[in-house]
Amino acid sequence: MVRHPSQWGAGRPAADLTGRLLVASTRLGDSNFEGTVTLLLDHGPEGALGVVLNQPTPVPVGEILAPWQEEAERVPPGVVFRGGPVSPDAVIGLARAAAPVEDALGWRSVMASVGTVDLAVGPEAQPVVLAGARLFSGYAGWAPDQLESELGERAWFVLEALESDVFCTDADRLWHDVLRRQGGELSLLAAYPKHPTLN
Repeated sequence: MVRHPSQWGAGRPAADLTGRLLVASTRLGDSNFEGTVTLLLDHGPEGALGVVLNQPTPVPVGEILAPWQEEAERVPPGVVFRGGPVSPDAVIGLARAAAPVEDALGWRSVMASVGTVDLAVGPEAQPVVLAGARLFSGYAGWAPDQLESELGERAWFVLEALESDVFCTDADRLWHDVLRRQGGELSLLAAYPKHPTLN
């Protein structure tokens, strides 16, 4: 099935958090999201939806959507990423446009030159010129007010996203790298292992 869809996270966000990162804190307590970095694709009164950026699978994109393999290889490693525990048979595509664009039929901007694409349409027929794509199986979803509640419990750090986060080449380092560039207390937290039980 193909679908198109305050640093310390102090709750009650004043604005739409679409395009921001949710970086799991050690308070989260959910094994599905331990050490994860999630990009919010949609956030509003009806809830929120995002994809985890740092959980690659060993499955090449070509095994599930052959027309997208070449675009996936433009942002290595060219494999499907596990986007979250909800609807694992659903596939969401994030692509990089060759130049910043507005929303268009089949393209929805998430941040700067990054947007969601309609995977049922081949890369060559997209409304924008693409410069790489990443596919995610499943997604992370929150019911109305659920994310706000988790933010109030300081389960997530809400941080600015960079295009390089979305298409990271070293998924194992993303959690540490995002925290380190923040400076201050979050930079210190980056020195801790992602899985403290292994320390």
